[in-house]
Amino acid sequence: MVLLAENVTLSDVARAVGADPRPFVLAGRWADGSVIAGSSPLRELPEDEDPFKALDDLPAPPDHGGFGGGWVGLLGFELSARVEDLPAFAPPRGATAPPHRLAFYDHVLRLDAQGRCWLESLGLPGREAAVAARAEVLRARLAAPPAARPWRAGPLGVLPPGGAGHEDAVSSVVDRIHAGEIFQANISLRIGGPFTGAPLEAWLTIMDRAPAAYGAFIGWDDGAVLSASPELFLRRRGRHVETLPMKGTRPRVKGDDAGARELASAAKDAAENVMIVDLMRNDLGRVCAYGSIEVGAPEVEAHPGVWQLVRRVSGTLREEVGDAELLRACFPPGSVVGAPKVQALKVIAAEEATARGAHCGAIGYVSPIAGLELSVAIRTLEVQGEELALGVGGGIVADSEPGDERRECLVKAAPLLRALGLPAPTEPARRSAPISPPALLTTTTFRPDPAAGIFETVLLADGAPVALDAHLTRLHRSATRLRGTAPDLAVAADEVHALAREGAAAARIIAVPDTRGGWTVTVMARPAPAPLAAPVKLIPVLLPGGLGEHKWADRSILRGPADGASWLLCDRGGEVLEAAWANVWLREGDLLVTPPADGRLLPGVRRASMLADPAIATAEEPIDLPRLERADEVLLSSALRLVPAALSEPVRNAVGPRHYHP
Repeated sequence: MVLLAENVTLSDVARAVGADPRPFVLAGRWADGSVIAGSSPLRELPEDEDPFKALDDLPAPPDHGGFGGGWVGLLGFELSARVEDLPAFAPPRGATAPPHRLAFYDHVLRLDAQGRCWLESLGLPGREAAVAARAEVLRARLAAPPAARPWRAGPLGVLPPGGAGHEDAVSSVVDRIHAGEIFQANISLRIGGPFTGAPLEAWLTIMDRAPAAYGAFIGWDDGAVLSASPELFLRRRGRHVETLPMKGTRPRVKGDDAGARELASAAKDAAENVMIVDLMRNDLGRVCAYGSIEVGAPEVEAHPGVWQLVRRVSGTLREEVGDAELLRACFPPGSVVGAPKVQALKVIAAEEATARGAHCGAIGYVSPIAGLELSVAIRTLEVQGEELALGVGGGIVADSEPGDERRECLVKAAPLLRALGLPAPTEPARRSAPISPPALLTTTTFRPDPAAGIFETVLLADGAPVALDAHLTRLHRSATRLRGTAPDLAVAADEVHALAREGAAAARIIAVPDTRGGWTVTVMARPAPAPLAAPVKLIPVLLPGGLGEHKWADRSILRGPADGASWLLCDRGGEVLEAAWANVWLREGDLLVTPPADGRLLPGVRRASMLADPAIATAEEPIDLPRLERADEVLLSSALRLVPAALSEPVRNAVGPRHYHP
């Protein structure tokens, strides 16, 4: 342990590491009230490696206290599918963190309560000179801290299907509860908008104006999470482990404790809290010694802008249980899932319209010296490229009111947005006569299997491929977003040209992820589609969030309707997204209208060329089922054709819902 500087602030420490690779900062109650920061890790865990298993890969602890180092980072919510047998979740929308971001640091900065900044190390053999050199670099930065860098965020809006869609999801979950499927489920909506500049500075602004119990900044090359979480997920010291689930929220006004009194006596919130406490007691009971689980009394805690109802659940881990097994038993945090836990996770997959990403996952560390400490990733902003997103949600029970639940989400978001100087998010206008899910002919829980890969179908005409560069660009972009790596498509391009010269009608390029983090690419000839005798029949199907922006090789959903019909994928409120195999267009007079490519649907290559064609009057606008029914003509566009279509039956006569499970 080396003293580097005195009279140091959180901003000084954060900026000392902020420009390095993979910076992190933990501030608040972490490690008994210290600020822990680091950068330039020894190892970064690849996305295709098991993050739970990695947490047990620690060196022997040195013979000194403190923090020293260890694994630090993020476990995203969708890792739930690695610990339970679950259907796929909805596709990501806006800025969405990767499934995990973990790195191993053998030295860190620790800022104590007296303003002294220390460099601590795990003392790994052979690293002495490197750590000593690193100490001098950081000493110099603390003596002359880097200047603050600019940033700008917003305006933010509730992402589609918006607050109205969230209310629809809440109503559906209440119906599931009344039917006896679950007791409770946490349902989230997503807020998003533009972001430019330095994410670290935005996080420091939050921590200055609304300091959080578990503030955390985790950065990587093109993104970051900015967390101001109030909630502890897990803390392990030796064999003792505890969790402090929060369930129950009221707005907090400075100098007024009325919200706290109301929350302390609210029967609905108490019932929610008891259910989640029982769930967490059960999770810990899977890995703790028999009879060691204890539950504390409920307490109302004050946090920036809100009061929270909290209870402590603790136990003693069995001797053979490591951190990986502990995490697998408890992940994801029960307070942001529901009960029974596994079925609630399945309900979340079916009802939510966007992937959660970092939201409702976990952030923190595992150290051979300091143990394990993870927060629940709520009140957590995600930055990716020049986009920012915030997930907010609440627990739904039998007597939940959809409007109240939507407003509670915005109450939870408000302190974070105020700290950033941002107004309340805008919301898409609710239609005067919304189409509810029962007005759709069918509902489905289909989500594609990412392991099957992604693909492109290329039209071949006159001995040459049509728009091949656009198809390859889309495939490259999808692969990069899905795994952080992209296949070499040069050979595939040559094979497509060869098929064109041989007279094939079309070519299909399929990229399948391999076990090494890369891709296996194959190219095959495809026949021309059969001519149509009549317009394609469209059968509306509710799929919250749609299929997303990737062209998935898993096309199980195409096996639905017979006689050449196609599912018409719709979001909540009857908002049209796309057909199962094509983009949708409406002809309204001389204008062609198509739904916006906002992350819920495939940005088709032909679609893009039609939008860019100055000879065609086109527009991107939201389309609902009544508008589609009123259109002069409905068209479907794919790489191979542009064909007419029509609803299979009028919306006003629709019956349902019937359920379709491919």
